[in-house]
Amino acid sequence: MTGHRLNDLRRFHLAMDRLGVAIGGARQLSQCDGRMAWPKRGVYFFLESGEERRESGTGPRVVRVGTHALKAGSKSTLWGRLSQHRGTKAQPGGNHRGSVFRLHAGAALATRHPEWRCESWGKGQTAKGAVRESERPLERAVSEEIGRMRILWLAVDDLPGPASDRGYVERHAIALLSNLEKTPLDAPSEGWLGHKSASPQVQRSGLWNVNHVSEHYDPAFLDKLDALIEAAG
Repeated sequence: MTGHRLNDLRRFHLAMDRLGVAIGGARQLSQCDGRMAWPKRGVYFFLESGEERRESGTGPRVVRVGTHALKAGSKSTLWGRLSQHRGTKAQPGGNHRGSVFRLHAGAALATRHPEWRCESWGKGQTAKGAVRESERPLERAVSEEIGRMRILWLAVDDLPGPASDRGYVERHAIALLSNLEKTPLDAPSEGWLGHKSASPQVQRSGLWNVNHVSEHYDPAFLDKLDALIEAAG
């Protein structure tokens, strides 16, 4: 099984190489904004400095896969979702209650840097006033951390809903990349921030993902991924 997965990882990263060519290269998230020509809907892939592949070849490993609008009727857009992860620029910071990526990255940063720790992190659906102010140093650090990462994105403008191609690619890409309960392939570096995460799924999968990390992937999703990249190019 490890041999099959290794071959599928190689194929996946070749697809990422083609996607990079199609969109003109990965972009640093902090340098992105809403004026760019974003597709309305899509799947995104995060690359993190210092996180390199080993067994499947050379080059960066994907550390997070995501999409949006998986509920029927959802109006969310690709850039809207990415901007939630990036945070705000005018007043550096963000809102971890609107981004589970920010939530996990912030908790890991607070473990690495106890001076940023705040008891309210991850508690409640909303916060304001003194609570938000106490969280600001950590939110700012999260924005800097995630903002340094680079992203690839794949336009998949299908209708919102759980049966979308976007959800299919996201789910199976995460399951393929995850090292949870598998022989590790392209494992994270010793210094990867995710090792400090409070989430066992993040720590053991090697991804900034929680959903789908313990699932089995269908190799056929790679055919769909290749077709979508060809169509986007």
